[in-house]
Amino acid sequence: MPPTNTRPRPTILLLAIASLLALSPFTAAQAAPASPEPPAQQQTPRPPRYNTATETTVDGVIDSVQQVQGRHHWPGTHLQLKTTDTATTYDVHLGHAWFLTRNHLTLAAGDHVQITGSKVSFNNTDTILARTIKKGETELTLRNPQGFPLWSRRNMP
Repeated sequence: MPPTNTRPRPTILLLAIASLLALSPFTAAQAAPASPEPPAQQQTPRPPRYNTATETTVDGVIDSVQQVQGRHHWPGTHLQLKTTDTATTYDVHLGHAWFLTRNHLTLAAGDHVQITGSKVSFNNTDTILARTIKKGETELTLRNPQGFPLWSRRNMP
């Protein structure tokens, strides 16, 4: 009678272990609960698009200048602008901070400016997406006539 070998063969044991390891990602993926909501930074609302049909020109005094982190973590410059004729306050989105710096435009509370841009509603706030800004004799164009940002990568040197 041939001797009985009670130990499993190494190849069968290796195949069993490999099968378990191969299937473990599938079972772990099925067992992991889905996260209820994406992180808050991904829930930042998409900024409104420039609309040439709502273009307007307003004169006013800057209440405040803010650097705001945009959707892609680029610093953008926003103004709180109070108009001189109706005392309406607008949140004015100028564009990327580096673009203003590169064009030597400095702004501060109390400055009188003229803004031409698209009047939109963003986060339930009256907002103007600026196409041009004029401070004194200095005028800076921020967007082309169709509203395309001049700071866009396609326009970078």
